[in-house]
Parts: sequence; C-alpha cells; structure tokens
Amino acid sequence: MNFSFRHVEIFSAVMSTGSATAAAALLHTSQPTISRELSRFEKLTGLALFERRGGKLAPTEQALMLYDEVLRSYVGLQRIAGTADAIRHQRQWQLSVACLPAFSHNLLPQACRQLQLRHPGIQVSITPLEAPGLQDALSAQRYHLGLTEDSAAPPGTTAETLLQADLVGVLPEGHALCRHSVLAPADFQGVDFICLAPEDPYRLKADDVLRAAGVSRRMAVETHSAGAVCATVALGAGIAIVNPLTALEYAARGVQLRPLAFSIPYTVSLVTPSHRPASAGVLRCADVLRETCRAIAARLAGGVAN
Repeated sequence: MNFSFRHVEIFSAVMSTGSATAAAALLHTSQPTISRELSRFEKLTGLALFERRGGKLAPTEQALMLYDEVLRSYVGLQRIAGTADAIRHQRQWQLSVACLPAFSHNLLPQACRQLQLRHPGIQVSITPLEAPGLQDALSAQRYHLGLTEDSAAPPGTTAETLLQADLVGVLPEGHALCRHSVLAPADFQGVDFICLAPEDPYRLKADDVLRAAGVSRRMAVETHSAGAVCATVALGAGIAIVNPLTALEYAARGVQLRPLAFSIPYTVSLVTPSHRPASAGVLRCADVLRETCRAIAARLAGGVAN
C-alpha cells in the first residue's frame, strides 16, 4: 500500500468533521482535493470507507475500525511532538542509571530528590544490578550513568571516585558495646554477629582482620543484603560490620553506628560510558551525585557515633 501520511491526515479530518468541506477548511485546502485524495486512499487500501448519501459522507464499519487505529497512532505522534518540544526547550531529560541494589535505596533517592527540586522536568530510571552484570551493562553503553563499589572502570567507561570511607560497626540500641565510641577487634569476641554471605568481599576482609586478632564471634544470622543485616541488628539479634551508606540509612531505625579501630575501605564510583554522549541532564545528575556524596562524607567525618 503506497499511501502517504497526507492520505491518513485527510481521512482523519473527514472522520472528525463529518464532511469533505469541513475537512478542507480544517486542512486549509480545497474540497475537490479532499474528495480526490480520499478516493485514492480507498483504492490504495482496498477498503470502502464512506458511503455517499446526498453529498454527505457516512463512514462504514471498515472506516470506524481503521479510525480507531489512526487515533492510537496520533496519540503516539503527539507524544513524540511533545517530547521533541520539551527537549528543544530543555524542560525534560530522561536518564537511565544502573547501580548496585544498595544504592537504589540509599544514595540515589537522596540525589533524585535534589534533582526534582532543581530540575522538575528530569526523569530518572534506576536499574539495580548485581556485579558482574552491572559492569557488563555499563560496558555495553546501555545506561547514561552507573554507580559501583569498584574504583576500576569497566571496559569502555571512565570511573570517578565519589566517596571513600571505611566500613562501620552497627549495634542495636541498648547493646553493651554502645558505651564504646570506637570498636576494636577485641570488642567482637564472643558476640552474636550478623554477617554477609561468605563470598561477600567486605565480609572476607572483616573476617581476615578479626581472625588475625584471634577474635571468635558467634555467627547468628547470615544474609546477602547489607540492608537485611541492619534490619536484623535493629531487632536486637546481634551486631554487624557494614558499609557506611546502609548504616546511615538505618541510623534512624533503631541502629547505633560506631567507627572501627581498623580500616576496611569502602568506595563509591561514578561510571560514565565513553561512547555515549553526555546530555545536559546527565551532567546535572552527575553534579548532584557528587554533592550528595560530599554531604555523606561530611556527615561521616563528623563522627558516626549517635
């Protein structure tokens, strides 16, 4: 079928106005042109779209069926036109961010709130991914930005360190160790401990430090999520060592934070695809993420004991 958008436009105008004369006025053309192109549209589609009754055009059942699809298509065209207009006037940016699951419910919500306040037209899509799937997705240039716990950039990307801090101890309110301002390895001797999965790199580092100090804990609960660790601690089931972002998130939920006398570094990196152009929205989002991480670093520098 070799019809054009103009044929569809004429058909839609006749359907909406009810006559060739009114359609001609709507489209700023002549009535004979409308009638001629409408007849051609019927021939090209092989459909009987109108019945001519005393100079009037009555739509057939085929016309009504086709018009339903035309209306749906026009909605899509209007959305495209609206999006183009918003982009032209910089009223709307659509950003896709891939991150580790932990960032999707602590760091990114804070950043998204600031983006909304400063740039109301911005739209952010957040996709939580576990490593190494996260690194693969970022290397494939499928996202505008990424957040990882690795200072090394995946292939085809650049990485910028946003935050460097140490893991912290988390305690339930009223725990005997809450009287300590800093937790030393010996403080973990014999305590009920909530731990991450055996293969978690931060668990492995904590295990190495405490094993070297000759400390033995009772592994009460084991889970894959730092959030689940903190939630379990809040219920009084034991103490734990987790990343500072998740710990700060749970500070208002019945969890006490304490710095450690030993260092287990934690890094947050902003990953940018090397082969995907950075829009104004992407640059603004990156700026807000930097500010958010600076604020978190300042809070941690002020002391995590609460």
